[in-house]
Amino acid sequence: MKVTNEKTENSQTYLTIEMEPAEVEEGLEKSYHRLVQRAKVPGFRKGKAPRAIFERYFGRKSLLEEAIEKLVPEAYEKAIKEQAIEPIARPQIEVTQTEPLVFKAIVPLKPKVKLGDYHSLRLTPESVSVNDGDVNTVIEALRHRHATWEPVDRPVQLADSVVMDIWSNIDSQPFINQKGLQYQVLKDVPFPGFSDQIVGMKKDEEKEFKLKLPADYPRSEVAGKEPQFKVRVDEIKQEILPELNDDFAKQVNPEVKDLAELREKILADLKARAEERARIEFEEKVIDAVVAQAQVEFPPVLIEKEVQHLIDQRFRGEQELETYLKSINKTEEQLHEELHPVATQRVTRSLVLGQVVEDEKIEVSQAEIDTETKRLVDGTTENNKDKMEKFLATPEAHESMKQSLLTRKTIERLVDIAKSSGETRIREKEGEK
Repeated sequence: MKVTNEKTENSQTYLTIEMEPAEVEEGLEKSYHRLVQRAKVPGFRKGKAPRAIFERYFGRKSLLEEAIEKLVPEAYEKAIKEQAIEPIARPQIEVTQTEPLVFKAIVPLKPKVKLGDYHSLRLTPESVSVNDGDVNTVIEALRHRHATWEPVDRPVQLADSVVMDIWSNIDSQPFINQKGLQYQVLKDVPFPGFSDQIVGMKKDEEKEFKLKLPADYPRSEVAGKEPQFKVRVDEIKQEILPELNDDFAKQVNPEVKDLAELREKILADLKARAEERARIEFEEKVIDAVVAQAQVEFPPVLIEKEVQHLIDQRFRGEQELETYLKSINKTEEQLHEELHPVATQRVTRSLVLGQVVEDEKIEVSQAEIDTETKRLVDGTTENNKDKMEKFLATPEAHESMKQSLLTRKTIERLVDIAKSSGETRIREKEGEK
């Protein structure tokens, strides 16, 4: 067997492997002995037909194809041992010729990550600001949520709720047809111009009109077309907002005693949410900065694996995936292509964080895993605690939890570095000494 290492790039080694005639002949002989045991050759019992007769009856090609299925994987394994190559996934193999037997193998190798000087990163988190205006916005949303609707004897206005019958068609084909449709009249809902046609209509009034659908209408087969509509208004209701007082506050949250306390709770909740968003955004900013400094090289197979992982997370089985692809009029290959940028970013980030783990010697103790396990179990309902404990005791869940905690500690470490002042870093270095 002759092995030629053509080149190594993008964390992949390109091998050309040519097998000796004697090796191929040995493989052919083994294939003959395997196939002849289950082949029916006229004039011979199973397993008794001579090889020459077998080849004449079935053809040398069928024998060679079966032999190649065994020869190529075995030759590949010998080749990577000979070349001292350590692949991280299955290779791409292509048989380029059969006489002599030659095949090419693209072997994915361990990624290479070289971190930049991330210890010099200095970033400042965005300050969090929540004011009375933000509280007022939430209060108004709560008033709408607890509003009542009362019938009115006047023409339709924006924000009213109407019950109507609607008929429509496009190119003589049904479009939207429904009796007793409840519709809140909001500007440009469900598409520009529709609410304008309903405003001003009276109860029991009928109206016909045409409207051109926007070019970006979700149903691409009718986007940009002009359906004919006929509507009849059966009922008109207006929204009655509750008064802004202590009774309203207690209705929203029975635990508060008055409107002032409700506002305080809303302010605290808004601040907590804003701080959480700011924390996540800052972490993303830090990770992006560390990744931007790093030099990362990895084989394309990792992207393909991540793309498949993203698809498996999103869709429950082939049927759901096929239904989705039909709804967006795209192929699975197109979906894979669209997910490539996201998958590339995720793989790159994962590799960079993994290298930080090594450089910083970050570890997760069993005590930390136990604490996290207890937290998850305690946060589960009583009926499900036993199930949760059994699930978390599995090796898969244990490893997943360990990786999650490791990622969290790594990000926290990078955030601490990015936030630290020069004086803090000097003290840290002196402590290391």
